[in-house]
Formats: sequence, structure tokens, C-alpha cells
Amino acid sequence: MTIESIIANTEIPCDKLVFDNGSCPEMVNYLKGLLDAGKIDFLMLSRHNIGKLNALRAMFQAAPGEVIAYADDDIYHLPGWLPAHLEVLDTYPNVGAVTGFYVRQRVRLSSSNTVKWAGEGGHTVKKGLLVPRQWEDEYIDAYDRSPERYQEETEGIEDILVKHHDVEAWVGAHHFQMVTPKRVILPIIDEMLPSGWNDGMMGRMVEMDDLMDAKGYLRLTTRDQKIKLMGNTITNKISQVARSHGLEVEATKFQSEPKELIRKIVSIPVIRKVMQFVVNKFHHLLNLK
Repeated sequence: MTIESIIANTEIPCDKLVFDNGSCPEMVNYLKGLLDAGKIDFLMLSRHNIGKLNALRAMFQAAPGEVIAYADDDIYHLPGWLPAHLEVLDTYPNVGAVTGFYVRQRVRLSSSNTVKWAGEGGHTVKKGLLVPRQWEDEYIDAYDRSPERYQEETEGIEDILVKHHDVEAWVGAHHFQMVTPKRVILPIIDEMLPSGWNDGMMGRMVEMDDLMDAKGYLRLTTRDQKIKLMGNTITNKISQVARSHGLEVEATKFQSEPKELIRKIVSIPVIRKVMQFVVNKFHHLLNLK
């Protein structure tokens, strides 16, 4: 659905590149079909899952052009998403990343330079609890947050809406989807991978965000919501949105809901850290030559 939404809802001509990180044969055949049909322009296939950071480096180095629009594989792109991102990128100074879905928590994370810039003047700034509650609920549902956990994550955070040269944007951005200049993101990836490789399968995305912020780049989100977060399943809401754009997809049928206790346990930072360590170790062992 991520790829189909990009194909259906990207009005501006661009090069479409897909990196397949060790998927099953069915997915690989689907992607080959898109390439053969001319719906995507480049297809990079990896026999093994080489980890997210390694894949990003391979993609960003191979991508033609000066601007990269990146998305994880659970992002639904809405009509007009790319022009809205480029408008912010072209209007604001020294932009590092533009995201299409506002997340209040990101004001506190990897956005200190943008918060500082917003307070320096020369533009209009609004602060407060400004975003529609619907956006917050979508984030909670997509990332399986409990209301209590979301409240803890956003406690004391105000939304910051900036208007610069008549273009509004929210302070904060995320790594799950972004439009970024190639000259910005490639040096950051190279700095994070000094030896050219990393044996971790996941993680370090927040580190990437922090490094961009530390280098003084602005991190912003489009004024209007331009993407939807799908999470791990296709909900009825997402399937309805897709159908409105001429895409046919069936919503996931659940047999049972995950247990609340399990969700609470795996949301504990120390337990998530241990689980991530185990995943990375298994990934390293499986890919030993």
C-alpha cells in the first residue's frame, strides 16, 4: 500500500526507487512486476536483510537528483504530499527534513535547533495544544500506544506552528518518512557509518535525527496532514482512504487483540533495549560468512 499510494498520488515527475531488504519471494516478484511495468524506475534487491541504516546508505547514494523523499513501508501517501513537502523545503532556511504527519512528541526530540530558530523572530509563531485530536488518535492507534503512555510522552509539550513567508509548518520531524536534501542526509549517514557498515538490524534512527539537529538543520512538518500512518495492519479507515483514490485493498481481519499486559511489558524501555540487542545479535549470527 505504501508503494501503490506513491504511484497513485505523486503528481510531480520523480524517480521511484525501492530497496527490498530480504523480503519473501512473493514480494520480490511483485516488485519485479512493478519495474517491468514501468511503475517504478529502480529496484535494489538484497538477498539478506542488511539492516535499516545500511539500506538507507545504499538507497541514498544510488538515488538520482538533489532531493530524497524517503518512507518506511507502512506509510500511506495522500494526494499533494510531495508539493506540500517541497514548499516547506524551498521556503524555510537550512531545512534538514520535512515530514507529512505531525507528532507532538517530536517537539522535544531532535528539534532543539528548530525550537530555538522559531523563537528568534522574523516569522509568526503560535504555541499551545493546537493539533486536532484526530491526529493524536491516529498516532496512538498506528503505534499501539495506550492513552496513558501517550500522555506521559507528551506531558508538558506545546505544539509550535511557524509561519515563514506565508507558509506554515509545525516544529518537529520524524525519520519514518521525510523529504531531505541529499547534501544533508548523505554526510550524516557517512558519519554514522565510518567503516561503511553496521551490524545492527534496526535502531539508530533517533541518533540520525539527533545528529541532523546538532548540525543546525531545521526539522519541520507540513501544516496539513499529507500522509497516513498504517502501522503493521491495514485498518478499515486506511482501506476506505485507499478506495477513495482508486486503490483496492481489504482491511486486515483480526482473530484476537494483543494482550494489554504484553503491550505494557514490551513498552518498558529497558525491556525494549534488551529485545533489540537480542534481535541484532541474531541478525549478526545469521549473516556470518
